[in-house]
Amino acid sequence: MPRSLFINLCVSDLTKSMNFFKSLGFKFNEQFTNDTAACLVLSETNYAMLITPARFKEFTPKAIADTSKTTEVLVAFDCSSRQEVDQITEAAFAAGGTACRDAQDHGFMYGRSFQDLDGHIWEPFWMDPTAIKSE
Repeated sequence: MPRSLFINLCVSDLTKSMNFFKSLGFKFNEQFTNDTAACLVLSETNYAMLITPARFKEFTPKAIADTSKTTEVLVAFDCSSRQEVDQITEAAFAAGGTACRDAQDHGFMYGRSFQDLDGHIWEPFWMDPTAIKSE
């Protein structure tokens, strides 16, 4: 059975964050969404929990990262094509996201990055399946 991954991210405005990710084509699992957290579905087994600051503080004794000054995490996810990488990134910019760095084109792998409304860095990428060598 594959493991599920839940990435927990603090967001300042849950509704705005949900709308941002919906505009990129993502869905939410309503079973795990309420007024303090939303379950962003990245794939069948991978999720990002978008959590309000008050609720997020219940999970950690540490200070919440100030994403305008530090990088807390890079969330990379694969796409089915170079075009999908561009589509998601351009949709993020149109929805208020900001550029993080230039596109990375290595021929067999292509990626871009953007910051969401709360400064979390997302990196959609495509990799040519034939470039992955099996052992």
